[in-house]
Amino acid sequence: MEREKQLEYNRPWILQRADPYVYRHTDGWYYFTASVPAYDGICLRRAKTLAELPEAEEVEVWHKHESGIMSEHIWAPELHYLFGKWYLYFAGGEKEDVWKIRPYVLECADEDPLAGTWKELGMMKRADEDEFSFTAFSLDATVFENKGNYYYVWAEKVGTGKQISNLYIAQMEAPDRLKTVQVLLTTPDYDWERIGFWVNEGPAVLKRDGKIYLTYSASETGICYCVGMLSVDEDADLLDPRQWKKERYPVLKTDESLGIYGPGHNSFTRDEAGNDVMIYHARTEREIVGDPLYNPNRHAMVMRVRWDEAGRPLFSYET
Repeated sequence: MEREKQLEYNRPWILQRADPYVYRHTDGWYYFTASVPAYDGICLRRAKTLAELPEAEEVEVWHKHESGIMSEHIWAPELHYLFGKWYLYFAGGEKEDVWKIRPYVLECADEDPLAGTWKELGMMKRADEDEFSFTAFSLDATVFENKGNYYYVWAEKVGTGKQISNLYIAQMEAPDRLKTVQVLLTTPDYDWERIGFWVNEGPAVLKRDGKIYLTYSASETGICYCVGMLSVDEDADLLDPRQWKKERYPVLKTDESLGIYGPGHNSFTRDEAGNDVMIYHARTEREIVGDPLYNPNRHAMVMRVRWDEAGRPLFSYET
């Protein structure tokens, strides 16, 4: 009799998969996607349990273009099921201008997203009166629902020189179009968000007991990479930035004693028992060979989310 696979927490779970995203569909299947080391396409895999995902078959459902838009740096895909269809949100550059990173959308109307046909909807469309969104380096979009409305949160750079990466939010009109003008959610205010680069990116949403928690990643992508958090009441105006509370210190960072370096760019799902878990990437080596962006050794890991007496999430490497 085959032994049931057990999930190990805060250990390399799916190797060399950065920016991991897990979606549990209504039929109970877990779907996994992430940035692949070559940054050249989007792959999906699925399994009935989180523990089975590492050995599940990986299927490339879309490959980058040879030139023009979506031809370089295919980053951070997320799989969402909205209004009866599948959508993949991701960022990509152009072979002729590899840092012209913009957010794009794919749509699949078939029941099976691994075997179905994916249609390119092009770049995410901003609201008509919005003159600013997606005019510069934009990536790491996520989508979440609240009170029947859908919201799009993404990172976009502003300024000159090295530039600053901020997080913005807008309400959605359609899966590939925004309804409202962007609102600035957070900018790198603190020292731990300003190491190497001034960065807020990689948003992810967790809900519990009437509260919305939005984690994000900060600083450069080496061992200084860490996770910050915003929170807001679900009854608040989510497009009013003053309604969101930002934590003064990171909620998750490197722990050298455990050999976990640069945790970040996470997503949330629930395990088979209904417990909240964080899916994140981290490194297991302190010294990075070459440019951290092109070093493939960011591994997807799983963390149990605990809750304190006040009902707030705790992100701890304790198992």
